[in-house]
Amino acid sequence: MPASEVLVPDFGGKAEREREEQQRWPAPVGGPAPLRVVCIGGGTGLPAMLGGLSRLAHRSGTVGSVDVTAVVAVSDDGGSSGRLRREQGVLPPGDVRNCLVALADKRHRALARLFQYRFGAGRGLKGHALGNLLLTALASMEGDFLAAIRRAEHLLQCEGHVLPATLEPVQLLGVLSDGSEIRGERKFDQPRSTTITRVELLPRAPMATPGVLDAIRMADVVVLGPGSLYSSVIANLLVDGVAEALRETSALRVLVQNLMTQPGETDGLDAAGHVRAVQAHAGDVVDVLLVDPLEELQPTLRTGYAEKGSRPVHFERRAVAALGVLPLEADLLARGRRIRHDPEKAAAAILGLALQASEA
Repeated sequence: MPASEVLVPDFGGKAEREREEQQRWPAPVGGPAPLRVVCIGGGTGLPAMLGGLSRLAHRSGTVGSVDVTAVVAVSDDGGSSGRLRREQGVLPPGDVRNCLVALADKRHRALARLFQYRFGAGRGLKGHALGNLLLTALASMEGDFLAAIRRAEHLLQCEGHVLPATLEPVQLLGVLSDGSEIRGERKFDQPRSTTITRVELLPRAPMATPGVLDAIRMADVVVLGPGSLYSSVIANLLVDGVAEALRETSALRVLVQNLMTQPGETDGLDAAGHVRAVQAHAGDVVDVLLVDPLEELQPTLRTGYAEKGSRPVHFERRAVAALGVLPLEADLLARGRRIRHDPEKAAAAILGLALQASEA
């Protein structure tokens, strides 16, 4: 169903809230307040969404009318980020780096590409992204990981802000259907005969990074995903105060449904199951499920992914609606040989919904 045909409920309170916060969030001189979009996630899904929002704003000539804040999961313990966590005691920089690059001003794309350069050889360097090393160095110089991010935002002239969900070092714990546990995010995508039923952060309820809760409360739209359900989306909701802020905000809250199941993490889980998992961990924090039912997916692509244990997420409108969530079908699939969201299609759907909600 096209976004223009969906009636978004009136979430109310926006005018009063904006009057109360006018000094903290001033509108541009001579123009309306920007549309405040908070994107919550991690992995590759979050930067893809951020990039789509940025490119769409540039293409439509509305740069400055959308204020984007990314809230990034920090439980990654694999690859370059995991090594830097263990060796340097820094928060995992990889997902933060990708978000910074996605929001970089197009005039600084050369520097952004440098941030993404990954060493292919060299003792101690192989596998590291240069941007991860730069963020680690900046954190050491500034004595603070958040200050390091701010410095990187300035270097890249980012059109938006990046906030780690928490500044505390955390580990992701998964409870399986047989009662056993897995510890560490890098173990979540390993094949297993049991399914994940619940996740926790260790230590439990870490303090939210300054600015995260305010951004959620003041947002016009909050986007959850796309990305790994437990390790990229729900992990953020376990930070102290985040779920509560999502329940209290008057923003439109949109969960972007993953296109495919993720081996080891969401095997056999349908769209309604994704929503139930979010609700089980955070309560009533989703208003709309944005989903592409993949009706036009090429059989050859299905077969190739099935061989790797990944299948299209089954979507049943009634099952989602029964959970109190509005299902919105849209064409979100990117062209090509990989099954992934088209960032600009997803961004256009999100902004369309947000504008409808702001006018309701």
